Amino acid sequence: MFFERLPYRLQIPLGLAGAVVIAALLVTVVSARIGAHQARQGVIATAGRAMVLLAAQSRSLLAADDTWRVFTLLRNTAALLPGAAADQSRAAILDTQGTVVAASMPGMLPTGSTVLGQRVRGQTLPAPAAVVAPRQWDRADGGMTLVEPVRSDDGQLQGFVYVEIDAGAFVPDWAALSRPALIGVLLAVLLLVPVGWLVGRRMMRPLAIVAQCIVRVGREDPQALLTLVPRTRNPELALISHAVERLIAETQVRQQAELRALSAERMAAVGRLTAAVAHEINNPLGGLLNAARTLRVHGDNPAARAQTLGLLERGLQQIRSTVAALVPQVRIEDRPLEANDLADVVTLVLPMAARWRIDLRSDTDLSALPRVPSSVLRQVMLNLLMNALKAAGEDGRVRAMLSADASEVRFVVGNSGERLASGGLEARLAAESGTDPAGFGLWVCREIATQFGGGFAAADSDEFATQLMFWIPNRERHEVPAAD
Repeated sequence: MFFERLPYRLQIPLGLAGAVVIAALLVTVVSARIGAHQARQGVIATAGRAMVLLAAQSRSLLAADDTWRVFTLLRNTAALLPGAAADQSRAAILDTQGTVVAASMPGMLPTGSTVLGQRVRGQTLPAPAAVVAPRQWDRADGGMTLVEPVRSDDGQLQGFVYVEIDAGAFVPDWAALSRPALIGVLLAVLLLVPVGWLVGRRMMRPLAIVAQCIVRVGREDPQALLTLVPRTRNPELALISHAVERLIAETQVRQQAELRALSAERMAAVGRLTAAVAHEINNPLGGLLNAARTLRVHGDNPAARAQTLGLLERGLQQIRSTVAALVPQVRIEDRPLEANDLADVVTLVLPMAARWRIDLRSDTDLSALPRVPSSVLRQVMLNLLMNALKAAGEDGRVRAMLSADASEVRFVVGNSGERLASGGLEARLAAESGTDPAGFGLWVCREIATQFGGGFAAADSDEFATQLMFWIPNRERHEVPAAD
């Protein structure tokens, strides 16, 4: 509704004015009804007095049978009846048989016509013998008929005074009855609208301040907002002010808690990042240290020295790429993946496989030249092989297969340890994403697959309990995928 959309400073004066108008209208209606009833009673009382006068003055005239003087009496006295000037009332003198002797309006009450005991104006009147006292009847059309016996001093019936009053004579003057009340309503509205406006503004000022404080909660300094909350003795407004103060205090506490939580989250993110970097650097470092020991022992052999130095160079380049990935401004040109990269990774994990007597085998099937960066795939292969060796345990078996075709590069690792289905892999990935600080290998593989538009999942195998498969599109990251 339009009224509900108005501010309270307008609703209050308009509501007061409306209440006064409604109350005044109700009072006017009730007063008018009472006035109409009193006016009807006044009409009846006036007609009764006129009938008493006619009855008193017509005794001697009826006794003398002086019809002319009876007519003159009616003509003069009937003017006292309400509505007589508008021909809305008339009077007649009847004989003892209920017949009209004379009437103020002969056209409507002809002389010699019988009235009592007949149906007149839609009303059946009683016989003359039944009218022993003044009587009155309400007609169906709203009018009224009155009859009063005329008796001599010794109580003998001499005739009747007969009066008809039409409905129009009872209609009250509604304008006259309503005019005082309407004037009072107008004066009350003219007085209450400005008073209500002032009262509404005064009542709404603290509420408006409270509303502004609520709007600014969380955006401005809580201490500054607390100074704006109004202090009042009104119990309702005081309750609202206390609630707003509690809201501001709770918001301040919540903001401080959010800042602490944000700081803790940032520290946790730094911790996860640090653990991931340490994990990705420690993996190749073990193999590189082993290669350094090999170089110390077999450094005199030119072939062994060249192979070991190449392995050290590629391993250090992988660590460099891993660290550089943390700095977006640093761009390092990486070479494409080669078949020797899988051999390097296998060489790095051979000491672990030998320590646990694990049968580790690998193979490649490169039907197309890989175009993916070598450091990323070396990182994935190293993570998957180390996880497979840990899962296989002592005297276990691990198989690795690197394949590439024109559409994708795929690396599959199977081990003979406990079975890890798709659901178990998802649980492991969720744990390694941050709640398990000891392991990030599988989670890193899944993140790399997602970044390159590939996939990482557990695959079914008849030979191994667990087989994990990693694949990415065989293209450089900046290339647009080929249309199907």
